[in-house]
Amino acid sequence: MGRRGKKKGRPISGWVVLDKPVGMGSTEAVSKIKWLFQAEKAGHAGTLDPLASGMLPIALGEATKTVPYVQDGAKIYRFTVAWGDERSTDDLEGPVTKSSDLRPAEAEVRALLPKYTGVIMQTPPQFSAIKIAGERAYDLAREGETVDIPAREIEIGRLDVIEHHAGHTIFEIECGKGTYVRSLARDLGRDLGCFGHISELRRVEVEPFTPEDFVTIAELEAARFGVQGEDEPEPADDADAIEVPVDFSAIDALLVDTSAALDCLPQIAISDDAATKIRLGNPVIIRGRDAPVEAEEACATARGKLVAIGAIEQGMFKPKRVFAG
Repeated sequence: MGRRGKKKGRPISGWVVLDKPVGMGSTEAVSKIKWLFQAEKAGHAGTLDPLASGMLPIALGEATKTVPYVQDGAKIYRFTVAWGDERSTDDLEGPVTKSSDLRPAEAEVRALLPKYTGVIMQTPPQFSAIKIAGERAYDLAREGETVDIPAREIEIGRLDVIEHHAGHTIFEIECGKGTYVRSLARDLGRDLGCFGHISELRRVEVEPFTPEDFVTIAELEAARFGVQGEDEPEPADDADAIEVPVDFSAIDALLVDTSAALDCLPQIAISDDAATKIRLGNPVIIRGRDAPVEAEEACATARGKLVAIGAIEQGMFKPKRVFAG
């Protein structure tokens, strides 16, 4: 029987609320952050297209267990729709497929907003990560196939016009999981009879994080190496040279605590003894006058540290997902 390889990286946990720059893919961003922190494990909570900028929450270590709670959170985007052209990708990346000389008046644009607010049906873009018969839609689209993607239900909390100009309109949207802003630009353009595509897109917020949590690649590099943009030092040629330990304290200080992703859940404070039992997979009785008797999901903490996510049934906390101490 083969041995399991030793895990590479540090067992560091927390959230990096990255202000992703235009031109960087989400997978590339995760790899960069994982390398900067020398983390064992990393993942992101919601893809952001390379042409989009803004909030990309990246989970390290134990925080990866909380990714679904961030993915389900509301998101706010600020985006610009350029009128007159529809493109194959519904953004600047693809070629123009339809054109019009018409340009909408602001009143026409505003009149459409109620149609795109609330629970609506939306067809994702041809160039999207939706799986069709086991294959990604964007792979099929790149091969020249026209993919029949079924419409699906999404929820848009609000859609506002921020600025209107002759050739473009700037919007802000608050929406739920699964919303494609590129599809929204496409559909608005078709309804207005002038066509449209996204020319600029920025994700401003992903619940529960806010712009105050933002950190840039440059700030992380400066914290990691002491000089902004400096590369990691090359190892010494001398085989007998003493390896100097890397100080991660400055970059670790930029992490948001893992528990921040679980603000949406009831918080239960427990004792150290109860925490030990829970980490072994055992249920414990919840004590305290204000403790809930029933809850489908709750978050147990000890001394402010996350212990587990679980259900509360008849006054007893039953762990479902346990976090390392």
